[in-house]
Amino acid sequence: MTERSHYTASELLAVMSARLLHDGQIVFAGVGIPLLAATLAQRLHAPGLTILFEGGVVGPFVVPGELPPSTNEQRCTRRANMVMPITDVLLLLQRGYVDVGFMGGAQIDRFGNLNSSFIGDPDDPKTRLPGTGGGNDISSLTQMIVAMKHEKRRFVSEVDFITSPGFISGGDSRAQSGLISGGMYRVVTDLAVLGFDKDTREMCVLGLHPGVSAEEVQDNTGFDLHIPSDVPRTQPPESNELAVLRELDPDRLYTAN
Repeated sequence: MTERSHYTASELLAVMSARLLHDGQIVFAGVGIPLLAATLAQRLHAPGLTILFEGGVVGPFVVPGELPPSTNEQRCTRRANMVMPITDVLLLLQRGYVDVGFMGGAQIDRFGNLNSSFIGDPDDPKTRLPGTGGGNDISSLTQMIVAMKHEKRRFVSEVDFITSPGFISGGDSRAQSGLISGGMYRVVTDLAVLGFDKDTREMCVLGLHPGVSAEEVQDNTGFDLHIPSDVPRTQPPESNELAVLRELDPDRLYTAN
């Protein structure tokens, strides 16, 4: 548990992310925090929300205590609305049927670009990462929500490689690059909720979590953040949100820390 309250950082990420989702949306989610957040939203305030898996499952039925370890795992298909080829899932994206995409990465920069390819010099990287998968398609065509721990090594001025584009180099550079839809919507961390300035497209703080100072957020960020002097506080997770979350993940596979 965190020292700030009676919930873990991962539970905080799931709850804050769930609050950003709305009834009727189609959400591209992966396993872990994204799936927990989307299912939590379904249970509490968005019963008409549809979850879409990259593996081809539309509307998976999440059994409490039996969270799938992968979007390609067979238990994802049980009682699902539909199962389709992966290529058809990408066609749904390209046709504009998907509203929200959940993403993550090893690095994110001030314009919301994500790196999940490698750390360091491309000719001699320090660390090789999983790569794109469908990340580029998702970030190019949907409104993006990123949920990740807030660390200086992750929040960098410029990512080593753009695996999944945010607002590229700011301003209208995303549209000028041919990406006329979607974009980075929110970044949810264990310290704050962040958005992007509508003109410069640079990251800014929209809300500080309980017990977190503006200085703490800036100290854990590798570039200057705009933090308004009157920045509001987010509401801490409520007991019913935590109860549903813990019912979904009773073994704390994804929410222990």
